[in-house]
Amino acid sequence: MTTETIPSIDQEIDDVLAKLVKGERRDPEAVRLACERMDSMREEIHKGVGIVDIAVPSIRELRDR
Repeated sequence: MTTETIPSIDQEIDDVLAKLVKGERRDPEAVRLACERMDSMREEIHKGVGIVDIAVPSIRELRDR
């Protein structure tokens, strides 16, 4: 992900919120694009840092307080 994607993500969030306010709850094309972006971001993170395992240590830390 590059810094150029941040404004477009902000714009997409604004667009989704505007649709929700109007009562438009499901846009199959938007869902497909979001899924593709999430998959791409997950792959990019995986290539850059490997498997990120934060859930189990975080849960253990919270449990042991």
